[in-house]
Amino acid sequence: MPALAATATGQPAAAALLFLALIVVTFGYILACWLWPFVACRRCKGTGKRRALFGGKAFGICRRCDGTGRQLRPGRRAINYLRTVRANDRNRTGGNR
Repeated sequence: MPALAATATGQPAAAALLFLALIVVTFGYILACWLWPFVACRRCKGTGKRRALFGGKAFGICRRCDGTGRQLRPGRRAINYLRTVRANDRNRTGGNR
């Protein structure tokens, strides 16, 4: 029986280490969304232009990013949404939270 008790002690430490790594990665992504809210557009690769379907060298404006070459990160979009929800809640209740 003592052999079973000794083998079970390593798993809680591994789970705690995995949980700690998950928290560090999550806060790192939130920090990146806060500091650098924009990323290069995936469709035009940050150029703001796209090739015309027919026409060889003709270019058009990228519709996904409206020609800016940048898009909001998904995490920053979530932060903005939560900020809007909280602001609307403050306005509705009339108080500071």
